[in-house]
Amino acid sequence: MDQESGATQDSRLKFYKTTLLLAYQTFGVVYGDLCTSPIYVYKSSFAGGVQLHEGNHEIFGVLSLVFWTLTIIPLCKYMIIVLGANDNGEGGTFALYSLLCRHSRMGLLKSSHLEHEFVTCCDSNVSTKETRASLVIKEFFNKHRSSRVVLLLVVLLGTSMVIGDGILTPAMSVLSAVYGIQIKAPDLHENYTVAIACVILVGVFALQHCGTHRIGFLFSPILIAWLLCVSGVGIYNIFHWNPDVVKALSPYYIYNFFKKTGKAGWSSLGGIVLCATGAEAMFADLGHFSELSVRIAFTGLVYPCLVLAYMGEAAYLSKNRGDLQSSFYKAVPDAIFLPVFIIATLATVVGSQAIISATFSIIKVNWVLMILCLAVVVGFRDTATIGNAYGLAVITVMFVTTLLMFLIISTVWNKHVFLAFLFVVIFGFVELSYFDACLAKLHKGGWFPIVVSAVVLSLMSIWHYGTIKKQAFELENKVSLDCLLRLGPCMGIARVPGVCLVYSHVTSGVPPMFAHFVTNFPAFHQILIFVTIQSLIVPKVPVSDRFHVSRIGPPEVPLFRYGYKDIRDSYAFETQLIEKMSEFLKRDLSSEQMVVIEQCLHGVKTRRSRELRFQCQEASEDVNELMEAEEAGVVYMIGHTCVISNEASCILKKFVINVVYGFLRRNSRSSAASLGIPHAALIEVGRVYRV
Repeated sequence: MDQESGATQDSRLKFYKTTLLLAYQTFGVVYGDLCTSPIYVYKSSFAGGVQLHEGNHEIFGVLSLVFWTLTIIPLCKYMIIVLGANDNGEGGTFALYSLLCRHSRMGLLKSSHLEHEFVTCCDSNVSTKETRASLVIKEFFNKHRSSRVVLLLVVLLGTSMVIGDGILTPAMSVLSAVYGIQIKAPDLHENYTVAIACVILVGVFALQHCGTHRIGFLFSPILIAWLLCVSGVGIYNIFHWNPDVVKALSPYYIYNFFKKTGKAGWSSLGGIVLCATGAEAMFADLGHFSELSVRIAFTGLVYPCLVLAYMGEAAYLSKNRGDLQSSFYKAVPDAIFLPVFIIATLATVVGSQAIISATFSIIKVNWVLMILCLAVVVGFRDTATIGNAYGLAVITVMFVTTLLMFLIISTVWNKHVFLAFLFVVIFGFVELSYFDACLAKLHKGGWFPIVVSAVVLSLMSIWHYGTIKKQAFELENKVSLDCLLRLGPCMGIARVPGVCLVYSHVTSGVPPMFAHFVTNFPAFHQILIFVTIQSLIVPKVPVSDRFHVSRIGPPEVPLFRYGYKDIRDSYAFETQLIEKMSEFLKRDLSSEQMVVIEQCLHGVKTRRSRELRFQCQEASEDVNELMEAEEAGVVYMIGHTCVISNEASCILKKFVINVVYGFLRRNSRSSAASLGIPHAALIEVGRVYRV
């Protein structure tokens, strides 16, 4: 008993240490954007034409709106509810969509039997008790394909806005911090300020390649120092300038604010919403950490420090109304201005990192983001204009999450539909209010995230369409295994020693690329392994479920089929695969089937399976043959296809396939690089696909 209790205590202690360590790292990755908002929130809020009258009703009203926005959206919505909707530890818009596809069959693509069986096993801990509303919603999406298309477009819209957010966040944060130089050097030309911001931004994106783990350790002390700094300055300003600012936490001041400011006050919501920027990153970056660690960091330090910072700045403004456009730095005592400015600049670097990490996990091309971010800084130069675009991107992503959460609560969690409706009413009302205010500023920079989102959404849709057409061509032109075996003796096919891994999207039969190769070059290796790539809707595969086996093919031609996601170490997989096959062959179970499933996670929140089937007569002979072939060498065969539309296609289809999709394929990462295939062992087979 003593040993068991001691082991339990050690495991708990290890859990606490790990959680606190993760909570510490979240400061360097997750909360940077949210914590640097005080630099520009008040400036953006009063840039909409709000006039200050006698008394502090407008200033206290903005503070009250900021406080309740922080309480309702980051704290109540994300910390308490949305973080619980993670997909086996993964967060973000795609994670919510994955849950809906898996539990409610709301996806466009149908799952295979193997995938459905594995997914059901992975989600065995989820309640299967269906409510009447849940059944009605699921039936609606199953009957109407158009509803599933709309759902996918909404998800892609949210993802596109996250990418737009990734462009605007570094520009807004860094430029706002660097403009603090003009407080002490008012004669400094704007071009120098913009140049300094651009240099800092290049460094921010360069640091991304250090990895999330290292970035968390490097940046966390900076952000913690920043939070302590702004909260300390806030406490000082509260007592020094106006202790009555505490009264502004009452929601009465929100009512009073709109009563006195009217339309101008409503327009200022486009700047106030910036206090919640980074809330979505808390969910999108969840895959790097854990629910508990994110919640501990936010409730324990981030939330109270931000409230104190905003209160202190409001207290200063209540006695120094002329400093509205530079209130943050003006509120800092002269004795500590330089240290605060340095920490603020470093903190904006951390702030940029939060959304870059979330965006990087989507597209993995952060140098493209860097170029676009620099273009925004050089093109707009004005933080007010960038803030208008920034606010619209942020609130759109939040509202998309709210809509998806309605489906999660009602169909995945199987809660009463009233609770899902209540969630949308409470949080949707707040977000739509901000959304309406941001739309009013379309002509003042709000158009930028819409243009970026439209471009990204179009590219995603075209890539999806072209890929479906390409895979459909492969399925229609695949060659049956029996046909290949019958043609073998007629064509005089030669066999060479070694193992050949043939990559394709065909799950049964021989891919047209390999048939094309054999037709023009009648020879292939002693052992053939056909690799089928399939995208599944489960983010992680347990180690125990990575390998399954089945048999297919006559003993004269041992063919192997498997599927997977990304192979970064092809030699390690090759060794593991051969060992697993040898173990199965030694059992000599001629009636069993083997399906090999391998998962390698690297950023993208999908997974792919590998299926391997073979049949043999003598297990010992097959093992020896397999080992001899492996010693002779392993090569990898992939298709280098050119997808073009057929002659009968309309002009629009030709433009989409030949121009846009062709451009995307030429500039995307090569299959060999994605799979980690060594160039010395690579065979590429070219073929034209007319779709």
